[in-house]
Amino acid sequence: MFSISKRSEVEPFHAMDVLAEATKRRAGGHAVISMAVGQPSHPAPQAALQAAREALAEGRIGYTDALGTARLKSALAWHYRNRHGLEIDPARIAVTTGSSAGFNLAFLSLFDAGDTVAIARPGYPAYRNILGALGLKVVEVPVTAETHFTLTPESLEAVQREIDVTLKGVLLASPANPTGTVTGRDGLKALADYCAAHSIAFISDEIYHGLTFAGEEASALELTDEAIVINSFSKYYCMTGWRIGWMVLPERLVRPIERVAQSLYISPPELSQIAATAALGAAEELDKVKASYAANRDLLLDRLPKIGLAPASPMDGAFYAYLDVSRFTNDSMGFAKRMLTEINVAATPGLDFDPLEGHRTLRVSYAGSQAEIAEAVERIAAWLK
Repeated sequence: MFSISKRSEVEPFHAMDVLAEATKRRAGGHAVISMAVGQPSHPAPQAALQAAREALAEGRIGYTDALGTARLKSALAWHYRNRHGLEIDPARIAVTTGSSAGFNLAFLSLFDAGDTVAIARPGYPAYRNILGALGLKVVEVPVTAETHFTLTPESLEAVQREIDVTLKGVLLASPANPTGTVTGRDGLKALADYCAAHSIAFISDEIYHGLTFAGEEASALELTDEAIVINSFSKYYCMTGWRIGWMVLPERLVRPIERVAQSLYISPPELSQIAATAALGAAEELDKVKASYAANRDLLLDRLPKIGLAPASPMDGAFYAYLDVSRFTNDSMGFAKRMLTEINVAATPGLDFDPLEGHRTLRVSYAGSQAEIAEAVERIAAWLK
């Protein structure tokens, strides 16, 4: 039921391999539609682009403080006040080079080699790979309909009993990739309270915040000051290539994180920080983008079950459909390759997210344009016939 691993080698991230092959095919003249990677098709907000243009015209882009500019951190504190009704001291905010840097900083500062960290299965493969590369043991806890597709105190207790481990950390994403699970306030509070009672570090991945379509979106910061929250401008803000994210930290971790950040990254890119500061005021524009995702989601919820591709989990948040392909294949990798080569539609095999049972699942992103998503569905429907 449970799996534990300590990997010295990083496993392949097939979504990126599929993206590379899709790019190659597109360059060769094929009309490829990529639903493989969670990358919005929309540009960064206009205010962000304008702020970047003005900064480039001035030509004064350089290093900043290791944890980011005071202006961006103050803007992020305003964001939490405006969206969550929270008063967050800007000094607790660490700006990072994308959320990926945030995970590196959190893992390096919180854990020692050999410590055990629990993540959900299915879950984002980079968690598993980064933790393993740092010499940490990874427990992949299955999330199913029985657990409402999220981690629970009961599932964490069960894994520790069954394989006799003591957890040092728990990492939860809500909304989640690939399942789309939104863990509501009560579920988050139960996890936060459990971790606090057992001296377990609780890391809350909130990079898909703003992209909740059903259920209750809550930040762990509403429930505890001890959570390590990681967020990003990549998804809701449509700024993947700008590589800019942030963390909100317990006060005691600010200086340790800063020391590691100084050595690994010097500082986040200043141009991206300037653009991100402006993006925080672009909610009206970005909510229109979210509405286009909602329309894509509605299309998939209607059409996919009719062609035999039922969602394997609720599509409550993020912009993914995690599909049960067992009616057609027991090899999601081969299925994804055939779909790309035969109908030029790219998707990600479930093995990326679930090494044990992902051979029966496929993840598709609906962050593309409405025309692309509709065309992809029609191609898949004709192909499956």
